[in-house]
Amino acid sequence: MAEARRLLALAQLTALTALAGCSFAPTYRPPAAVTPVAYKEAGPWQPAAPADLSAAGDWWTLYNDPTLNALATKIGTDNPTLAGALGRYDEARAYLAEARSGLFPHIGVEADITDNRQSDNRPLRGANQPDLYPADTVDGDIGYELDLWGRVRNSVAAGKAEAQASGDDLVELRLSLQAKLATSYFALRGYDRQIDLLQKTVDAFSRADAMTRRRFQGGIANGIATGQSGAELAEAQAQLEDVRNARARTEHAIASLVGMPASIFTIAPASVDLSIPNVPVGLPSTLLQRRPDVAAAERRMYAANREIGVAKAAFFPSISLSGQGGFQNTGLPSLFTAPNIFWSVGPSAVLNLFDGGRRRAQVAVARASWRQATADYRGQVLKAFQDVEDGLSQLHHLGAEGAAEDRAVDQAAQAERLTLNRYVKGAVNYLDVVTAQTTALRVRRQMIALDTQRLQASVALIQAIGGGWNTNNPKPVVAASKG
Repeated sequence: MAEARRLLALAQLTALTALAGCSFAPTYRPPAAVTPVAYKEAGPWQPAAPADLSAAGDWWTLYNDPTLNALATKIGTDNPTLAGALGRYDEARAYLAEARSGLFPHIGVEADITDNRQSDNRPLRGANQPDLYPADTVDGDIGYELDLWGRVRNSVAAGKAEAQASGDDLVELRLSLQAKLATSYFALRGYDRQIDLLQKTVDAFSRADAMTRRRFQGGIANGIATGQSGAELAEAQAQLEDVRNARARTEHAIASLVGMPASIFTIAPASVDLSIPNVPVGLPSTLLQRRPDVAAAERRMYAANREIGVAKAAFFPSISLSGQGGFQNTGLPSLFTAPNIFWSVGPSAVLNLFDGGRRRAQVAVARASWRQATADYRGQVLKAFQDVEDGLSQLHHLGAEGAAEDRAVDQAAQAERLTLNRYVKGAVNYLDVVTAQTTALRVRRQMIALDTQRLQASVALIQAIGGGWNTNNPKPVVAASKG
């Protein structure tokens, strides 16, 4: 009889082990993304030769600006928003470790050393039952849930995917902050160039105003000319202060990005000529591998798929193997002796027969989450291609606009020079000078603004393609390990 019981138990254990690979999660099939063969806005002006590929990660070094390099480094160490994202990533990894613990048995020990007194008026009081007695127990227990329906394994898979998505979120946030820093820095350097231009303009207008007033005192010019020259000078001074204000606010924003109080942070003014780097965008098919936001959306879609399996497993019994054993006695001196040994071992099963539709609702929630995650992924893919096309288009058309503005600057400078010479000789009135000078100042400022926009557009394109590239692995540099 005992031999038959052992064979039956062995057969049952073998059957349970065979079932351990069961999982109710649907087969994971991410939606097929429509990937274009080439970018519509790409053109011969956009180089993409393999020899031009640069290392991923520190993409801002392509601009060869030491100040920008130093500021970008501080983003990774001192930005509080990034520090918060790192905390969320660590939290996701901790949740994954918690889920993984379900794959292993639980082992515990317990010791209970007590002195006890029973009530004199207790029910069924016996003559041989002492009122005062010690009770000493030292025992251990082990328990293991058989993951027959894949609940634990699907929970672990979902937790791992969520941790990976959180890591991709961290990469995406860091890239976004770096791009915001570069964009703000280029705006600040554009303001520096405008301040330099306006300061020279104020000096030139001051000399012109002084000349006009001398001509007025000599009876050559009239009061209208002095009024026009004075108004032009005051307007240039007002524009100078407006740009200085914009620069100050931009500097304050950069201070917050690098984790420093704006009151103690400063960037020395400098009129820097920055060149736009060659940005190889690669093939559209590689974009989805480089973009951390797309990767995060895909991982969350996978996690939602696994959660369906977790919800379905609740319809089946939870089966566990457990054992307990130890020593129990009324005194410590002879506690650890053979007669005081106790033990128990055996399986247990729990099945919920009626819950008012709660488990069905949980499956419905899991399926709805999957549909939502799938739609989010498709939307992120579309946005990725839109971002690249926007960046390419912006660089393309800003380049053409800049070339036209260069010609406008040359023509305006020539008109300003000739008009001023003719005014000195008395051939034109001062209104012609004002018109020529105002036009020259406007197109020069517009040229500086276009240069800034083109630099910022190149940053947007780099961000759109995932923040960097290399010849071997198109994936972005991960901010922290995804182990």
